[in-house]
Formats: sequence, structure tokens, C-alpha cells
Amino acid sequence: MNRHLARTLAMQTLYEWDFQPQNSIHDMLQANLEATNNQNEDATFVEQLLNGVITKRDEIDGLITSVAPEWPIDQISVVDKSILRLSIYELTYQTDVPAKVIINEAVELAKTFGGDNTSRFVNGVLGTVYRQSDRYKEDEESTTKESTSNAE
Repeated sequence: MNRHLARTLAMQTLYEWDFQPQNSIHDMLQANLEATNNQNEDATFVEQLLNGVITKRDEIDGLITSVAPEWPIDQISVVDKSILRLSIYELTYQTDVPAKVIINEAVELAKTFGGDNTSRFVNGVLGTVYRQSDRYKEDEESTTKESTSNAE
């Protein structure tokens, strides 16, 4: 399974869990893995994402609320919320994947699973979260250092 499929499974599992939070998200993931005939290849990555989102859900929802105050969290569609939670977790806590990759993947998920305006909404929220993050400052500093050393 590639990372795109792994993120798709993670998003779909989060979506399903949002409707049935009393159920085990790990059981839901296992059923989704079996349904796609992907037992173990990248299941660890998917589990890592799901565990992270669940553990940091309140913080992630707080970020969504702070950057999109006109959209109360309970009024955001479950698909949009699932994509945002997954992507914000990756942007904030999985620094081994470039931010542009995470945002592009989220926009692709939004185009595939969301409504007409989902991709713009997701892109706007994630862009704002990224620009307000320490990661953005670090990326900007490293870009500036590279530009300076290349100019010499």
C-alpha cells in the first residue's frame, strides 16, 4: 500500500469512527484493511496516524476553530473534519513528511471525497495552520540559508 492509500484508509476510518466513537477504531481499521486486501504493508503508518489524531484530537480541533472561526467544529462536515484532523496531525506532529506533500494529499482527498468547496476549504485551513506553525518558521529559515549560501 502506498502513502496515498494509507492516508485514504486513515481518513475513511476516522470518518467512520466519528459516527461510532464508542467502537474500537482499531477494529474499524482492521475491517477497512481487510476490505481493501491490504493486511500489513503500511498498516503501521495508518495506525500511527489514527492513534495520533485520537490522542491530539482536542488540540487539533482547537486549531481548526482558531483558523476557521466562522465554521464551528460541529458544523463542519464529517468528511472535511476527518481530512483536516488527519492532515493537521501530520503537519504538526509528523515532521518527516514535507508540508507541501501533506497539504497536496489533503486537497486530493478533499477532491475525491468532499463536496464542491471542500478542497478550497481544506487548502485554506491547512495553509493557515502551516503558516502559523513553528515548522513554517523553520522551513523559511532553511530556505533563506540555502538562498544565501547559493548566492555566495
